Amino acid sequence: MPDRDQEIIMLRRELEILMSERQTLLRVVGSTAALIACLDSKRLPVGAVESADLVATSINALSEETLQDALNAVRAEIENEEVGNGN
Repeated sequence: MPDRDQEIIMLRRELEILMSERQTLLRVVGSTAALIACLDSKRLPVGAVESADLVATSINALSEETLQDALNAVRAEIENEEVGNGN
């Protein structure tokens, strides 16, 4: 039984790590999506346009639910910063 308890503890820790990494990735994706949406491709160098297109294509490949989670993660951070700055 102690081995089973140890396995459960290890699995719980691994799950916590994965959930933390998911939150970080959601913030990265949400921030990136917001940045890409604000870019004016006509003003960017060709290399930057190609990179932005690659990022946009990758973001568009996400499920709608995951993308919404990412945008919500960023929105929550932006709202927290605005409250902290008195805006």
